This record gives sequence, structure tokens and C-alpha cells, in this order.
Amino acid sequence: MKIINIVAALLVIIGALNWGLVGFFGFDLVQFLVGGTGIDRLVYILVGLSGLWQIFFFPGIKKCCNCG
Repeated sequence: MKIINIVAALLVIIGALNWGLVGFFGFDLVQFLVGGTGIDRLVYILVGLSGLWQIFFFPGIKKCCNCG
């Protein structure tokens, strides 16, 4: 379970950095790295799922909001 938390955290960080670059400079890092091959969409899906994982299953968040 620990590895899932680490991978999810990394994907959420990648997603946050990507959105920051899009917002500030109009530059989509994910699309730049993988191109428009459809893999970028898979990356976005994984980032979104990682965000959901962080909300519902990450131990630090459960402790913080007293819901676990």
C-alpha cells in the first residue's frame, strides 16, 4: 500500500506542476514529453485517479480531517 501512496503523490505533484506551467506560460509539459499520441490522456487520467486516491486513502489526510 505504501508504494501506491508514493506513486499517487508523485503523479499529483506532476499534475500540479503541469497545471502551473499551463496557467503561467500556456505550456503543457505532459503533452510536450509524450506528444499527442493518446498517452497524454492516459497520464491525465492517472493524475486524476491519483488525486482521488490521495483524498480517500492517504493516511495523512485521514488524520488531518479526523475521518479515519
